[in-house]
Amino acid sequence: MSTDSEKPDISADKVDETQSSTELNPIAASEPVVDGGESEVLGLQPAGLIEEDPEAIMLGVQKYVHVAFFVIGIISAYLLGKLVDAAWSLLADVPAAVRAVPQLIQVTEEQRGFQSLLIGTALGVVLVLRYYRRPSVKEWSTAVATELARVTWPDKDTVTNGTIVVMVAGVIATLYVTVLDRFWSYLTNLIYGA
Repeated sequence: MSTDSEKPDISADKVDETQSSTELNPIAASEPVVDGGESEVLGLQPAGLIEEDPEAIMLGVQKYVHVAFFVIGIISAYLLGKLVDAAWSLLADVPAAVRAVPQLIQVTEEQRGFQSLLIGTALGVVLVLRYYRRPSVKEWSTAVATELARVTWPDKDTVTNGTIVVMVAGVIATLYVTVLDRFWSYLTNLIYGA
C-alpha cells in the first residue's frame, strides 16, 4: 500500500524548471527557441517570436540587388567588348580610318579581341556603377527585389501537376485542330474537287 507521503513531490518550482528546460532544449520543444547559445547561432527562433525583422529582410534583399548588378555588369562587359571588337573590325576595313589611326591594323586578331574585351569591361563597369549610384535606380531595384522576396514559389508537386495539365491540354488542342483540318480538307475536296 502506498501513502501520500510516498508520492513524488511536484511543486510549482519544479514544474517551471522542467518547463523552462524543455523550452530551452530545441530537441524537446516543438519548435527551437533562442536561448543565447547554439540555437541563436543557428538562427532558430521560438514559435512566439517568429516576426519579420525589417533589417534582416533588407540585408537579404540588398544581397540580391548586388548580385543582380554584378551579373548585369558581366553581361554588359561581354556585350560591349563584342561591340567594340565589331566596330574595330569595321574601322580596320575603312582606308580613311586606317590612315587616320594606323594602330587599327597593327594589332593581331587575338590581341584585338583581348583589348576589345578590356575596353568593354571598363565601359561595363562605368555603366553599371553610374546606374547603381542613382537613387531612383537603387530604389526601384530594391523594390523589385523586395517584391520577389515575398513571392511564394510553388512546390515540386504543384509544378508537376501544372505541367501535366498543360501537356494534356496541348495534346487535346492539337488533336482537335488536326481533326478540324482533316474535316475541312475533306469538305473542300468534295466541293471544289468535283
